[in-house]
Amino acid sequence: MQTITGLSSKVTNARQNARSEREANQLSVRQELQADCYAGVWGHYAARRDLLEPGDAEEGLNAAAAIGDDRLQRRSQGHVVPESFTHGSSEERMRWLRRGLDSGRMEACDTFTAGGSS
Repeated sequence: MQTITGLSSKVTNARQNARSEREANQLSVRQELQADCYAGVWGHYAARRDLLEPGDAEEGLNAAAAIGDDRLQRRSQGHVVPESFTHGSSEERMRWLRRGLDSGRMEACDTFTAGGSS
């Protein structure tokens, strides 16, 4: 979806022009959280069409939590460096996936104006 709407190329350009690695990483986080939200929107409609089995949404939320940058960093290096996040924390990933699941609206997935952490 992000490629179709042109967002992917805009983020790539913005990352290349970022003033710092931290700023570039924040753009990546916002893009990844938006993708999580879009996955939730898909899940919203899949559930309405009975394409999901009981527990699928919870499984998706658990997966989002498991692959948060904070958990991965803690597991691999023993500590967390939020400035180096490229996908978002476990809590952020779960929150944005849940937002898409609950709303079913792509408009609810604007992580860029929401700052990526709302």
